[in-house]
Amino acid sequence: MSQKDSNFFHIDQLDKGIFRELAEGVTTRIFPGEQAMISIVRVAPHARGAIHAHEQEQWGYMISGSAIRIQDGEEIEVGAGDFWCSPGHVAHGIIGGPEGAVILDVFAPPRPEYLKSGKGFGV
Repeated sequence: MSQKDSNFFHIDQLDKGIFRELAEGVTTRIFPGEQAMISIVRVAPHARGAIHAHEQEQWGYMISGSAIRIQDGEEIEVGAGDFWCSPGHVAHGIIGGPEGAVILDVFAPPRPEYLKSGKGFGV
């Protein structure tokens, strides 16, 4: 099998990765590795992701759109080009902006509950 077939992807290739519906209007495609995991999150306009926490460190990068990132009780407006770190065990969530958002999340280490398709944040 070619490296291109198994290890190269495109952000709009919605038939790849592990699909998960995190909340109504918040979906993701997950790409697990050995030491880290990528999650391409799509947030519909004004959709809300539940406040949650997990042991893994999570980095987020806003590819497009805007949102309000809720982290440790603080609401922070984020837009295209912004990125952030959510340390392990810190409560966080998201509210989509008027045009929605596409976010690239990186988890380290990978989240075991995200290794299969499903619903919810898995915590």
